[in-house]
Amino acid sequence: MNIGFGEIIVILLVVLVIFGAKKLPEIGKSMGRAVTEFKKGVKDIKDEESGEKKDK
Repeated sequence: MNIGFGEIIVILLVVLVIFGAKKLPEIGKSMGRAVTEFKKGVKDIKDEESGEKKDK
């Protein structure tokens, strides 16, 4: 199941209609922060696990 260029355009247009042009930058910033925090959390967990393995 591949998403093509046409489907992506339709999704973006629907998002634009639902949220409006003024809210999109704010939503983008929020999503970027969420992804950054998620990656940081995953990295911290991996670091803890590798530290535990080295201690044993």
